[in-house]
Amino acid sequence: QLQLVESGGGLVQPGGSLRLSCAASGFTLDDYFIGWFRQAPGKEREGVSCISRSASITNYADSVKGRFTVSRDNAKNMVYLQMNSLKPEDTAVYYCAAERPRLFATVQAMCVTSFFGSWGQGTQVTVSS
Repeated sequence: QLQLVESGGGLVQPGGSLRLSCAASGFTLDDYFIGWFRQAPGKEREGVSCISRSASITNYADSVKGRFTVSRDNAKNMVYLQMNSLKPEDTAVYYCAAERPRLFATVQAMCVTSFFGSWGQGTQVTVSS
């Protein structure tokens, strides 16, 4: 059974950093395209970043470009989201998601909530002084 478990969230001051982790089990991670999403109170879930199977291609939302970095370690069945220069507007529950990639589809096209079939339970990130 495919399972994703996020960790690493918490309370951080503006300008601080956090590293989120997503532990995958029950499937071979390198067969899957991975995405990070977030949902703030009262808002829809939005894409943050996605990463291809081999990590050769990544995609970022404009709001996090230059501050967040996605990576993966297929041998360890782990995916990471390094978040630097955090802002109060980054406050949200962060989710990782997995799906088998679609042939000929771009990373950008697949990096949407409707593409993914498997989701973790989320981890809370709060940026506040």
